[in-house]
Amino acid sequence: MFDVIIAGCGPTGSMLAAELRLHDVRVLVLEKEIEPASFVRVVGLHIRSLELMAMRGLLERILERGRRRPAGGFFAAIAKSAPKGLGSAHAYLLGIQHPVIVHLLEEHAIELGAQVWRGCAVADFEQDDEGVTVELADGQQLRSRYLVGCDGGRSTIRKLLGVGFPGEPSRTETLMGEMEVGVPQEEIAAKVAEIGESIKQFWLRPFGEGVYQVVVPAAGVSDRAETPTIEDFKQQLRSIAGTDFGVHSPRWLSRFGDATRLAERYRVGRVLLAGDAAHVHPPTGGQGLNLGIQDAFNLGWKLAGQIRGWAPETLLDTYQAERHPVAEDVLDNTRAQMELHSTEPGPQAVRRLLTELMDFNQVNRYLIEKITAIGIRYDFGEGPDLLGRRLRDVEVKQGHLYGLLHRGRGLLLDRTGRLAVGGWSDRVDYLADPTAVLDVPCVLLRPDGHVAWIGDDQQDLDNHLSRWFGKPDN
Repeated sequence: MFDVIIAGCGPTGSMLAAELRLHDVRVLVLEKEIEPASFVRVVGLHIRSLELMAMRGLLERILERGRRRPAGGFFAAIAKSAPKGLGSAHAYLLGIQHPVIVHLLEEHAIELGAQVWRGCAVADFEQDDEGVTVELADGQQLRSRYLVGCDGGRSTIRKLLGVGFPGEPSRTETLMGEMEVGVPQEEIAAKVAEIGESIKQFWLRPFGEGVYQVVVPAAGVSDRAETPTIEDFKQQLRSIAGTDFGVHSPRWLSRFGDATRLAERYRVGRVLLAGDAAHVHPPTGGQGLNLGIQDAFNLGWKLAGQIRGWAPETLLDTYQAERHPVAEDVLDNTRAQMELHSTEPGPQAVRRLLTELMDFNQVNRYLIEKITAIGIRYDFGEGPDLLGRRLRDVEVKQGHLYGLLHRGRGLLLDRTGRLAVGGWSDRVDYLADPTAVLDVPCVLLRPDGHVAWIGDDQQDLDNHLSRWFGKPDN
């Protein structure tokens, strides 16, 4: 008997398992693949995801395995530098190989006590008032209190659950891969600059040691079901650029479309969805991996509270209430970006206009905060603008704020020294620090770093502690 079974051991599933283990929840992660994927695709961690890694003490080990590059140029690949003063110590993009981040997060979950079973595919499940019975492909049956589908865009859990996945199918297909090239970098840069003006889904981006990420339209490569070959890339490069740049020795090759879909519900009874099982969209802007990891951070402490028995009745429902609109916004901004990649005169005119508008600092800031998820504000009701937003990693007397959040608990940061967490001390930590760099007297942080309350009145604080962390222990 497990508390939670998670289907899928990608970044979302591993991160969720780790978050649950911080609260001693018994977790089993089922992964249908026997071995982790070996292809060396590079993905990017945006500002908000880097902050979350810092909150759990993971950032340093991840930074060791990635490469930083300046933030900016994320929205529709419009080449604008990020504005200064984004309010984060991690205002950069971290490029990291996909197998590496998968391994690091799985390793983190296992270190915390999660079990991971590979070669185990979910074939069916049935839920009742007490839990979920999960049947594996080999006929074995397992029992848990909750089941979470983190099993990708073709999610078996979502399909068995009968949750609708409305949206748009792919209209355009693109080839993407990493490979070595046989011509000088200057020649590549000149050709990319020339062609990139008219074909936005075309680039060759260096990744060091003669390796490039190559993106090229897939029109003319017929079989969508098959993994593309290096010959497909050469054919498309010659067709568009007049040269194949001598590409060879591919590390990985893939094909993606611009399908855009969002699950109608994130929860049905004791079964929930997260990551690509709940939403798929084109990779423009590099938001997919980050969106899934942030789903896990939002869900983990809430599901743990439900299992541990202290969660308020409606807490688990706030997972969908908060994360579904975020995914809707990501889907909309990727739709907009894909339109701006079109070579048609209308979208190109809009692209030129937006390029001009992004010279205004407020426009540029708004778009980069949207892409990197630091602009998210959950609706916690009326209050100061900071309410519902993530709190930056402010300096406190013990160092930095995020260093106090490694255990995945709430935190009361009290600049007055007059407040207390009382009967919630088993769920919420307390720090009295009049020197903390804040413009407000006190803040209550949720385990995901979002500001749940601002003020200096104990009774008002107690009401909000009850709202987010249930009844106090007497």
